[in-house]
Amino acid sequence: MSWKTAYRSIYYDGAPEPADPDLSKAHTALLIIDVQNTYLERPDRASLSAEDQRRYDAWTPFHDRMHQTVLPRTKDLLATFRKNGIECLFARIACHTKDGRDRSLSQKMPGWNNLLLPKDELPSQIVPDLAPVGDEIVVTKTTDSALTGTNLRLILTNLRIKTVVCCGIFTDQCVSSTVRSLADESFAVVVVEDCCAAGSDELHHKELEIMNMIYCHVMSSTELKQIMGLG
Repeated sequence: MSWKTAYRSIYYDGAPEPADPDLSKAHTALLIIDVQNTYLERPDRASLSAEDQRRYDAWTPFHDRMHQTVLPRTKDLLATFRKNGIECLFARIACHTKDGRDRSLSQKMPGWNNLLLPKDELPSQIVPDLAPVGDEIVVTKTTDSALTGTNLRLILTNLRIKTVVCCGIFTDQCVSSTVRSLADESFAVVVVEDCCAAGSDELHHKELEIMNMIYCHVMSSTELKQIMGLG
């Protein structure tokens, strides 16, 4: 199925197929969101309690998708953009204080989303396979949206960027928040389906359906490269 007909929600059932987005190299940027060490670390399963093993197993499909699909395809897309001289930017969650007192309320909530990632520590760093090179820009955020918590909007404007290609994790959280913020600021947005992941495939696919054609266009990395004429 083509990206023009995939991920249709009830809102766009029967709507005409969209035109190809404007993806000129001079005005397009790749934004990789929150692919950080902390999200790929796993404990030794045998050392866990039965309840913790249940939770460990629930997250195994996410880790499989990250290692088998998201990381290799994002790495390939990043290399392709670099080869073609297209801007590549990164966003990461990290706090400026050791105790995280500068974090937004959503990152202080109890439970899984309680993120304490001091900016200079290993867990907050971007994974080695996707590490920035040269003068590629990295924004550090204490929010879900990469625009709300940083000066990314100003950076993109100064770079004369009109379309932002988004990859990363989690599809239904920081990716979604960033996409919506970009759309509200009148940037065109493309979300690369096979370069994103959520905690479950169900959440991943549902969030893509929710965002598609309202806030962004959803397509595969292969379709994106074909439209842009990138080899």
